[in-house]
Amino acid sequence: MHRRQFLSTTALALAGAGAAAAQPAGARISAAQIGTGHSHASGKMQAMRNLPDLYQVTGICEPDDALWQRGSKNKAYADLPRLSLDQLLSSDVKLIAVETLLEDAPAMTIRCLEAGKHVHLDKPGALSHADFRKLRMLSQEKGLHLQMGYMLRYNPAFQLLFQAHREGWLGKITSIDAAMGKLAEAGLRKELASLPGGGMFELACHLTDAVVTLLGKPQAVHSFSTPTRDDGMKDNQLAVLSYPQATATLRCNHADPFGSPHRAFHVIGTKGSMEISPLESGNVILSLTEDHPPHRKGRNTLKVEVPKGRYDAEFIDMAKAIRGEKPLAWDAMHDIVVHETILRSSGMDVP
Repeated sequence: MHRRQFLSTTALALAGAGAAAAQPAGARISAAQIGTGHSHASGKMQAMRNLPDLYQVTGICEPDDALWQRGSKNKAYADLPRLSLDQLLSSDVKLIAVETLLEDAPAMTIRCLEAGKHVHLDKPGALSHADFRKLRMLSQEKGLHLQMGYMLRYNPAFQLLFQAHREGWLGKITSIDAAMGKLAEAGLRKELASLPGGGMFELACHLTDAVVTLLGKPQAVHSFSTPTRDDGMKDNQLAVLSYPQATATLRCNHADPFGSPHRAFHVIGTKGSMEISPLESGNVILSLTEDHPPHRKGRNTLKVEVPKGRYDAEFIDMAKAIRGEKPLAWDAMHDIVVHETILRSSGMDVP
């Protein structure tokens, strides 16, 4: 299926799914969170609490006492009641953010969906592709919104990139080169060593989501790992995604002492190119072979304003979907393809 046709089909499918579970326009959405173990957990809770006109946050559920003792000290959870899982699932909460440890996420997500809750599920969602496909299809079958926590989807620079591609400014994309890394300290190295896919699976999944948004499912994926140490962690990885007329390379280096400044996303097409560097900075170089007002032919150096709340836009969009005002732009088919591609890019098996 052509990529633009896919995006159009996505919108139509979700429009139907969202209608069944719409929240009255203007009503605050009751929301809560399960888990404090994910690296984004406190940030996602803070995002919901940053939007009091949209969300009424009712509490936090962390079944693991040790994780609760550690996580509850974060100011994002201040003054919130700790709920049991049964309390939460039997309540009238409409949206649950699943921020558990990765191994617990699929089962928790399925319980939320079975209880009729919309779900924000943080990346990458599941270790097993079968588990991910099951939960993602369940949300569609039940007419419930499931939003994956890929933050670059809502970054204004990436929104501009998606617009440029959608409107044909760049012509046909021929190559994408992207990188996302950091210097992993001992604790993170131990954590990532337990994941067969290493950092490419846990961190660079954000890049994979953006590539699939632009180009769809790759014909082939080739993964490479060149560890810098012998501690079992894949800390220096490369993936090459092959398309009929394009190639995308993804790098994830957890041995980079200057990882954040090196994070970048560069797209080249037959009529232009766009570079975002660093990833979340709002710094953009847009080069065009013809005018696309307000952007002129030639090299355009842009500074796109990036909101202070890193995850706020995700929950603003989710509120619109729950209220039936608009569909989410990323559907089950997209998310399943992304998850499969993440696994292959990380050198993991996909049954």
